Amino acid sequence: MARTPLMAGNWKMNLDHLEAIALVQKLAWALKDAKHDYSEVEVAVIPPFTSIRSVQTLVDGEKLELKYGAQDVSVHEKGAYTGEIAPRMLAKLGCTFAICGHSERRLYHAENDWVVGEKARAAIAHGITPIVCVGENLAIRREGRQVERVLIQVDGIFNTSTPEQARATVIAYEPIWAIGTGEVATPADAQEVCGAIRGRLAELYDQDVADSIRILYGGSVKASNVAAIMSEPDVDGALVGGASLDPEEFSAIVRYQQHLSA
Repeated sequence: MARTPLMAGNWKMNLDHLEAIALVQKLAWALKDAKHDYSEVEVAVIPPFTSIRSVQTLVDGEKLELKYGAQDVSVHEKGAYTGEIAPRMLAKLGCTFAICGHSERRLYHAENDWVVGEKARAAIAHGITPIVCVGENLAIRREGRQVERVLIQVDGIFNTSTPEQARATVIAYEPIWAIGTGEVATPADAQEVCGAIRGRLAELYDQDVADSIRILYGGSVKASNVAAIMSEPDVDGALVGGASLDPEEFSAIVRYQQHLSA
């Protein structure tokens, strides 16, 4: 089954709304100059909440083919939840994606797999595609238990999801030890875990559902290594961190297919 690759740039807590506008403009220009075909590789930016409206205005006004989303989403519809952002609010802003369960949210906000699953299902209910993050720390990797750990997360997140909800989800495998460290899993490392994730999805649902779900790799992705990672059969894109703050670098990552034929 053909799965359209997705390159999503997670800006984390960087860039105010003016800087966001400038980056999106530069990225759009770079991709236009390169004659990028968005039907072959989907491109999304994931700015801070404070910049989403500005990105929306630019994307709509310039009729850009870039998608955008949020770095988190609440499980709640509305109410006395100070600081939370409801999925319906993101839907009104035109968000296509919402990251759920990034390792930094798990670490600093004690989010567990049940919460991540609830956030994903809340997003789906409002037409937003969750990018659900899973991954292991360095100690688990050194023990050789990376597949075991990630599959536990997959089970915990999808245990009450229907096949339709599963199909509406993107999964991002992010080995925690490779995020922002300059360390990167080898293509074989990425394939090992991404392939295991797809295998578990086939067990939880069926092979057709498993084959329809995009699985991304994230962790120090850059233009120099993305082509090799994307050559693996179960890697369908990347969740890019720091490199997505550089429009030229992110544009080069998006155009990984050119590196494959180089």
